Parts: sequence; C-alpha cells; structure tokens
Amino acid sequence: MTTKRKIEGIYTGAPFHMVGDGFRVSNYFPSGNNFQQRFSPFLLMDYNAPFVFPPSNTLKGVGAHPHRGFETVTIAYEGHIEHHDNQGNHGVIGPGDVQWMTAGSGLLHKEYHEREFSKRGGLFQMIQLWVNLPRANKMNTPKYQELLNSQMGIAELPEGGGKVRVIAGEYEGVKGPAQTFTPIHLFDIAFKEKGKAQFELPASFNTAALVLKGSVRINETQTADEGQFVLFENTPGDIFIEGQTDETLVIVLSGQPIDELVYQHGPFVMNSKEEIMEAFKDFQSGAMGSPDF
Repeated sequence: MTTKRKIEGIYTGAPFHMVGDGFRVSNYFPSGNNFQQRFSPFLLMDYNAPFVFPPSNTLKGVGAHPHRGFETVTIAYEGHIEHHDNQGNHGVIGPGDVQWMTAGSGLLHKEYHEREFSKRGGLFQMIQLWVNLPRANKMNTPKYQELLNSQMGIAELPEGGGKVRVIAGEYEGVKGPAQTFTPIHLFDIAFKEKGKAQFELPASFNTAALVLKGSVRINETQTADEGQFVLFENTPGDIFIEGQTDETLVIVLSGQPIDELVYQHGPFVMNSKEEIMEAFKDFQSGAMGSPDF
C-alpha cells in the first residue's frame, strides 16, 4: 500500500482587506497564520479571491514602494495586472500569466490594474507570494521574469481528469519555465469531477495546497473546500487529490527550506537587524533608485 503524506492542518486566511485600492486580499501567512518560519522559503501569501471591480478611469493598485532581499510572485487568474519598476521592467499579465520579480539588492515597483481592464471593470482574481532568497543571493542584481500562460508546462491527469500547469519545478517530469534560486515546485491543478492527481514531493520540502475553486478530497480521507489551505507534514509519502466538482482548481506550493535567520521589517527581508537598518538607509538616500518612473 502506498504511504500517504500526512496532513498537519487545514486553515483559512485572515479576513479580507484592501492593499492599496486595487487588491482585496486574504492573507494566509504570516498574518493569517504564523507560518513564516514553518513554511520557508515562502514568506507571505495574499489571495485576492474572485471579486468584481467596477469600471474606473483611475488606475487602482499600489504606488511605488521598495523591496529588498526576496522575490514577489504574482499569479493572475482573472483580470489584468500591470507592473512597472525603476530598473526599466514593465509588463502586463492576464489570466494564467505570472510575474516573478527578484528584488535582490533593492528596487522600487508599482502594481495596478491594467488601463483597459480598469476602464471596463470586471472579475479580478490573483495570488501574490513572497519567496525568500538565501543570504548568498539577497544582494543580487534585481531581475524580472514575465511568464506567459503559453509557456507553462502542461501534464494531463489520467482518464481525462484534468491538467496540471507547472509554473516552477516539475510535475511527473514536466517542467515549468520559472528560474528559481532554491528548489521550488509551484503548479496548479484544474480538475474535472472525480479527476485524480497523485504525486510525491521531497519530504524535507515544506508543502501545501490552496483550494481556489470547488472542493477536493485529499488522501482519500479529508475534504478541503474553496478558500482552505492544506498544510502537509514533513514526512515521506504521496499526496492524493481528487476533484469533487467540475472546474475545481488547486494550487500546490512546495520548496526546500532556507535554514537561515529571517529578519523582516515591512518591505525588506534580510538576515539581521543591521541589514534591515541598512536597507532603510539605502532606500531613504535614493540608493535603490528614484520613485519617479
């Protein structure tokens, strides 16, 4: 009999709140649940569940703000998001696309609803993850990856049960396009009713799944519904997920922990208080670049 990876717990996120005026999010960690040390290399997960924004001639979002020492990963499911940073990167992503920004040594960026989407309004759904960088890479030159839906690795589930879309790492030998500094597996699974996925990830990797739509049965014993976050123990074993409804959607995230001290203050994530103070000093002095872009 195949060993199943044990479930540590099933959680919900914090109450929804606005980030700027363009993102209505529930924080799953660290505010919603104290997972920051437990769930390395992932530092934060904000989920903007499906929400209809009315038409607006004013761009909604978050203005120029700094980051250092980690990466932001924005996954669009509905609507269109625009990105600008003061390193000259600019992009627009729509359903299925991903922006993977390495803040590294520091930059300023802004995120907002794409102009035409803002004008017409509509359904908006996205996830933002913060992914830590190891000490050796925290001061790397910033970079930006625009990963389009058409670039994602695709694996079909048995018996027409759905498909797995691989953003980073791999699923059953199918690889995703994202370049990462530490080993990470990031994929979503679109199920048909009774569609089944079975996979194994390294026991040492911190692993979880968030149900974005519908309902699933996990390891043939527990049910998780829309909006629930399933955290797995760090034990060997396969993970079994079965979609209970058509159009069920689940995102799976798994990563090798970074065994280093984490000091976070606002938009900076470093390894010591002194490095945080240095980051604020560099931001205030303009060493991270101009906020006018």
